[in-house]
Amino acid sequence: MVNMIANSTTVPAPDKTALRRLFSFPNPVNEVSARLVAAGVVLMGLVSIAFDVKWLTVVLAYGFVARVLTGPSLSPLGQLVTRVVTPRLTVDANYVAGPPKRFAQGVGVLFSVSALILTLTGHWTAARVVLGLLVVAATLESVFAICLGCIAFGLLMKAGVVPAEVCERCNNIWAELPYPDATRNQATVA
Repeated sequence: MVNMIANSTTVPAPDKTALRRLFSFPNPVNEVSARLVAAGVVLMGLVSIAFDVKWLTVVLAYGFVARVLTGPSLSPLGQLVTRVVTPRLTVDANYVAGPPKRFAQGVGVLFSVSALILTLTGHWTAARVVLGLLVVAATLESVFAICLGCIAFGLLMKAGVVPAEVCERCNNIWAELPYPDATRNQATVA
């Protein structure tokens, strides 16, 4: 009788594969989409700085945290770019390694959350400086395909801080910078 009660009240375990899928980051990453997301960050950052729109620091911080944890899945900007904007463009996809892009999003978390904390504690001028630095990095990515976080990731790999197994494709990251053409960085999507 006790076993029947225990079995009848058992809650099913959550689907671990669905959670893993949700909390994953794409690899490879379409650089076209990554650059468009960076352009969105530039736009939000500039609006926040120029017009004192402090609440945008919340949106920026959330977006970076969401993208680090789930790629574009829980990021409204990531969803807009990957589902609406990129498919309507007439440019070919340019696939690049995912781990450096995730690391770059992590650096974005550091800057955007710092700006948010500074904003919430009444240090808006300091928050604007941090947002300005974020805008500069995002502009380099969106306009020139220069991903500062990816370069830092490559340096950390070269120094042995990031193990080679984290990103096999990144072992040759130095040969791929600064991404001069779309065909050079093609990766097979398996």
